[in-house]
Amino acid sequence: MHSILIIVFLPLLAAIVAGLGNKQLGAFPAKVITTGALFVACGLSWPIFLSFLNGSAEAAVVPVLKWVQSGTMTFDWALRVDTLTAVMLVVITSVSALVHLYSWGYMEEEPDQPRFFAYLSLFTFAMLMLVTADNLVQMFFGWEGVGLASYLLIGFWFRKPSASAAAIKAFVVNRVGDLGFMLGIFGTYLVFNTVSIPEILSAAPGMAGSTIGFLGYRFDTLTVLCLLLFVGAMGKSAQLGLHTWLPDAMEGPTPVSALIHAATMVTAGVFMVCRLSPMFEAAPTALGFVTFIGASTCFFAATIGCTQWDIKRVIAYSTCSQLGYMFFAAGVGAFGASMFHLFTHAFFKALLFLGAGSVIHAMHHEQDMRYYGGLRKEIPVTFWAMTAGTLAITGVGIADVFGFAGFYSKDSILEAAYAANSQVGSYAFWMGIFAALMTSFYSWRLVFLTFFGKPRWAASEHIQHAIHDAHDHDAHVGHGHGAEHSDAPAHEDAGHDHHHAHGADAHEGTGGYHPHESPLIMLIPLILLSIGAVFAGFVFHHAFISEGTGEFWKGSLAFAEHTIHAMHGVPTWVKWAPFTVMAIGLVTAWYGYIKNTRFPAAVAEQLGPIYAFVYRKWMFDELYHYLFVVPALWLGRVFWKVGDVGIIDRFGPNGAAWVVAKGSHYAQKVQSGYLYSYALVMLIGLVAAITWVIK
Repeated sequence: MHSILIIVFLPLLAAIVAGLGNKQLGAFPAKVITTGALFVACGLSWPIFLSFLNGSAEAAVVPVLKWVQSGTMTFDWALRVDTLTAVMLVVITSVSALVHLYSWGYMEEEPDQPRFFAYLSLFTFAMLMLVTADNLVQMFFGWEGVGLASYLLIGFWFRKPSASAAAIKAFVVNRVGDLGFMLGIFGTYLVFNTVSIPEILSAAPGMAGSTIGFLGYRFDTLTVLCLLLFVGAMGKSAQLGLHTWLPDAMEGPTPVSALIHAATMVTAGVFMVCRLSPMFEAAPTALGFVTFIGASTCFFAATIGCTQWDIKRVIAYSTCSQLGYMFFAAGVGAFGASMFHLFTHAFFKALLFLGAGSVIHAMHHEQDMRYYGGLRKEIPVTFWAMTAGTLAITGVGIADVFGFAGFYSKDSILEAAYAANSQVGSYAFWMGIFAALMTSFYSWRLVFLTFFGKPRWAASEHIQHAIHDAHDHDAHVGHGHGAEHSDAPAHEDAGHDHHHAHGADAHEGTGGYHPHESPLIMLIPLILLSIGAVFAGFVFHHAFISEGTGEFWKGSLAFAEHTIHAMHGVPTWVKWAPFTVMAIGLVTAWYGYIKNTRFPAAVAEQLGPIYAFVYRKWMFDELYHYLFVVPALWLGRVFWKVGDVGIIDRFGPNGAAWVVAKGSHYAQKVQSGYLYSYALVMLIGLVAAITWVIK
């Protein structure tokens, strides 16, 4: 288990070397060091996971150093390794290693590669610190670490205004959630007098039914604590209300999107709820709230995904929706199913994002799917990889025969929601079914718009600019012009990747553009992730969600055999419902984007305001603008104009300067320069002093 020290700290060491070395170190050494470190960490993580899988490993805590000793609060920096940690280790290191490798090709023309790879490795280290935490303070350290690293990565092209704004938005929205998380940690320490996670979880059942005073009222202790902790999860995992940062995070390079949305930041909230599952189980009201928010997010995000044209935003809202599945699974007590979907989702969502990056690469940074079409013959490897990811996310499979990754994990969540036999469980089940229908529709819509139909590249301004840039470059070769690289971003288009595709191929004599397949170093991660998207569910579902798999989890999360038994005993129509809606979504997308391409526009026109409402993301950004941004700016202006300028400056520095100026003006009149004037003043002063004394 001491290999855990290498797994956690090797990415940090690589990040420090690449970050401090930067351009002096050079791009190639930085890539080798950071990518090599992640592949070593990945290679050490899988044996740990497999040892828990076959039952040969036991939970262990590896001490690192003494950390805090303050009164009754004492805790060390230690790394906990149990089944839950082992699952997260393989997810984080596998996806991160492949993202590092993919970035070799995708970021090849980026002049600041050492900084990018240093940020990636720092991001991975922070997430590893979070999932190996043995106490809440250590978890909070990793929690804030991924927040910082995501800010740096989303705003990597910091000279691009939209990227800087997106990074700030992600940081600020997550600070709102983190306030709740901090209050939850403070309250947990106040109640349990410890921040040690094992001690808290062992004492949690005994606190059931107790109350805590706040503002003169009494509230259920564990309900308050769990709700506060879940607010943190809502921010980090982009649940309804604190989700607005997630789509804007697409301003970062595509490999960043894959890392944030697949393995790291957004799964932190799900992991935290599962890690503290015994505490949540003792607070049924809080679990009901988790279920409601997760189910609502699942449905809400899926509706928006059906209307978006940006290929990365479609996948981003898909992530938001899939996280909703994970949360409502935890909310109905199926923590194993929640973690299983997290596990499978990492593979197919990373595959979809990196596949989207390959498409963007082929289309010279064009992200609007309306300008794609007919790409399956041009980029066949990318096409088959994204098809595998789509089959996985839509849950294609036949029970007891074979299914893609999402078939096992998503279906088990829906079965658990139905088996919960509660109002909130039924709500989650039907929201999940509707979301599965829309997931199938928008996923196959993406595939059909991108890879089928007639090519629509000629209408894209980006492609035309690429052709012109290529021609201009050829025309200026040898004259010192046409440089392909610059420290400043070449593209300022909001929502479009600042990435130079490798050479615009212009057809001789036609001025056309010919898409090209990505280099091998980008295709290898796609192929490996495709294997995970196809087989991860089939291979591992017995370990995660079968009866008797409590031995696999070994107490690392709350696992109830009766929940698994109830899941397997649901009616046949419940088992077939996800497959049925998947087929309906597939046929609808085929009809609208292959058979009758006028149909979607006609439906959108008929829906009118409803379509506009959904397309504008349920108006959350506008609502928050008027609820929070406008009042904050008004308050800021009041403090500035009235408080700072009108009061502080007026009566402070400006007022003091006025008094001094006026005083010096009158003092000048006294200073005549004549000796008899000074003698008169001295005489008057002497008379006044004598008069005072005699009196």
